[in-house]
Formats: sequence, structure tokens, C-alpha cells
Amino acid sequence: MPLAVLVGGSGFVGKYVAQRLARDGWRVRVAVRRPNEALQMRSYGDVGQVEPVQANIRDDASIARAVHGADVVINLVGVLAETGRQTFQAVQADGAERVARLAAEAGVPRFVQVSAIGADAGSKSAYARTKAEGEAGVRKHYPNAVVLRPSIIFGAEDQFFNRFAAMARVSPAIPVVGPKTLFQPVYVDDVAKAIVKAANDPLTDGAIYELGGPRRYTFKELMGMMLGVIHRRRLILPLPFFIARIQAWFLDLIPYVSLGFASNTLLTLDQVKLLAKDNVVGEGVGTLADLGVSPTTVEAVIPSYLYRFRPYGQYDDVIAKE
Repeated sequence: MPLAVLVGGSGFVGKYVAQRLARDGWRVRVAVRRPNEALQMRSYGDVGQVEPVQANIRDDASIARAVHGADVVINLVGVLAETGRQTFQAVQADGAERVARLAAEAGVPRFVQVSAIGADAGSKSAYARTKAEGEAGVRKHYPNAVVLRPSIIFGAEDQFFNRFAAMARVSPAIPVVGPKTLFQPVYVDDVAKAIVKAANDPLTDGAIYELGGPRRYTFKELMGMMLGVIHRRRLILPLPFFIARIQAWFLDLIPYVSLGFASNTLLTLDQVKLLAKDNVVGEGVGTLADLGVSPTTVEAVIPSYLYRFRPYGQYDDVIAKE
């Protein structure tokens, strides 16, 4: 069996990738900081086919051990907000280059870098800027690396629709920063299919693909759709960017005021900068279709996991008819 190494493979996307690789006949080594928390992934394949191992993207020795003997390395590591030593620079820029350098030194023939739509070395957002730096760092060691840039990823364990649906359960209003900002949400299993295709097909070498769903939506439209699915009426409150920046500035003080015991998981200044730009597939780039993947609509999937946020959960439709 060929061996695929998933760096950061125990996260939302990695679990889907591991399952698809295992079904395709790969051995899968899941390189994560805390392998004990990923032991359930062993059940994704036959005995010994999927194995979590310890690796820290900031540490050369552990990454070198993890990538040894691989036929492809897939780097999935990324952070939505900085916490402690898990900074954008350390993880998304320096970390990506470290993985590529050590994989190249180990003689690994293929490399897939999972980045993000909006990756831009000139961006005001540190998230987007370090994503671009990570791509450049990978290309220094793998000029033919495949780069995949997904839009917002949705699915049962996502941090987008689940987060706002949970908010709607307790709040009379949903604050929306950048209500007219466009998104092109992509289903997590479609992203997994694209990654597996990139790992398998030499024809993808050196290409950049931007992964988005079949439709574009404004942020406000997505919130309206989510509220319709969970059967709740809430005010969608557009939040001007200057107010959002003030709020985020104060929220960003949480780690300092708490002496590092708490982090800002609500809204950061960097996220406000990201929300000022559309998050959609660009012109003249490779897409899911070019990878042979037919994109799944948001409407077809989110009812299957957001029902739990309805007033009566899975019984909401039954009770409404009584």
C-alpha cells in the first residue's frame, strides 16, 4: 500500500480525507500534536491502515519522523485564530515550509498544500498573508506541489453554521460583519475528494485550485438560510466595520487580561479584515470541476446536522403539525 501522511490530519477536514484515502487503498499516517485524541481514526480503515503519530509542526525532529517513507505528504495545518505559540506565522508560514523542507529531504515525491481562498502576500490580514507565505515556502522545496484553496468549509462539524446556529438558540439577534460580503461555501467531503485526487493524479502537479460550491451567497443570505433551517426568527443585525473593529480590539485584549488563561473566540481584528473581502473562487483558476468533483449545495446538507438547533430538535416538524 502507498503511504499518505496527513499533517494536522485529526481536524475537521482531515477526518474526511483519511476515510477517503483508506477506502482508496492507502495507508494513512495522521501526524498530530496529541495522537491520543485521534485514536478513533484507527477505525477508518482495516487494522493498522490508519495510524495517528505524534508530530508538532514547530519541531523538525517530530515532523521528520512523521514524513519518513511517505509517498505523499498532505499539509492540512491551519488556525482560525492565534492562541499562545500557535500563531499564524509559526503554523501557516514557517510550519508549512518546515513540513515541505523535511519531506523533500526525506525524498517524498509528492506534496499537497491545503491553503485558503484569499491567500495574498499583500493582504492586511495576517491569516491571509501567512497562508500565501506558506504556499511560497512549500514551492521553494516542491515547485510542483499542488495547492488547494477552499472557501468556507461546511459540514456536520463545521465552525461556521454550527457557531451561528448556537448563537441563534440564545440570542434575539445575529450580528453580521460585512452582510454583503460574498462567500462560496464548499462541502467538506468535496474538499476531501479534491485532496485525494491531488494526491493520486500527477496531472495536477504544480497547479492551484480554488474550491468553492456551486453558488455564491452574501453573508446575510447565509444567515437567513441558516435561520430558516433551524426554524427560528431572529434579527439579522448588520454591524458596520468601524464598530466591528472597536469590538474586536477589546475582545483581542482577553488573552492579556486573563494572563493567557482565555482566548478570543468571538471576533478578532484579523477576522474583521478578512470579512472586508469576498471569499469566492477567482477567474482563470482550477476548480472542483477540473478535479472531477461535482460541488454539493449548502441547501442539500445543512438540514442534516443543524436540526438539533430547532426548538424541538428532530421532532420540530412533527410538533408543528399537531
